[in-house]
Amino acid sequence: MTGVGGIRPFRSGDEPALAEICLRTADAGGDATGIFEDDAIWGHIWALPYAERHPDLAFVVEDEDGVPVGYVVATDDTDAFETWFQRDWWPRFADRWPKPETEVTRQDGTLLYAYGRGEKPERYAAEFPAHLHIDLLPQAQGRGAGRRLIDTLRAALRARGVTGLHLVASAENTGAMAFYTRLGFTALPSGPGSRAYGIHL
Repeated sequence: MTGVGGIRPFRSGDEPALAEICLRTADAGGDATGIFEDDAIWGHIWALPYAERHPDLAFVVEDEDGVPVGYVVATDDTDAFETWFQRDWWPRFADRWPKPETEVTRQDGTLLYAYGRGEKPERYAAEFPAHLHIDLLPQAQGRGAGRRLIDTLRAALRARGVTGLHLVASAENTGAMAFYTRLGFTALPSGPGSRAYGIHL
């Protein structure tokens, strides 16, 4: 098994690797390839917009050969990010992924979620203004890489004076939930099918 190497800041050119890692971990931690008609949807919602808006809050973990095998991306201001997502990011893809009229498929539901981002304040943002997304390929899991990524991000957020950080995970991703609890995150009130966690910085 190839070992896990170092953590480094995101750099231009990492976008395809982030999108691929996102895809391969998007189904409650499992591979989402083929679930949607277009695999690219996942990364364009949960990875790439963060790398574009906050490249200095994106960090990559590589294997021993220098190939990215995981990342963390984040925003330091959730409400401002969601407004930007709605106003500047997502309209670029309206022709590629039109807004569904109703939710018939899982893809429809995900696209409706994307189109609805930024319409109202996020419920956790007042107390935990930053939020993150973290994904690790199987070969990088259970080896301390996730903890190091989040520790690196937390230090960067603290340096900016950010007071709280949250995340939302699928309720089916039980391994992730145990991981966040070990890192000191506290469970927050959550909607059906999801689990939210927050931590004060």
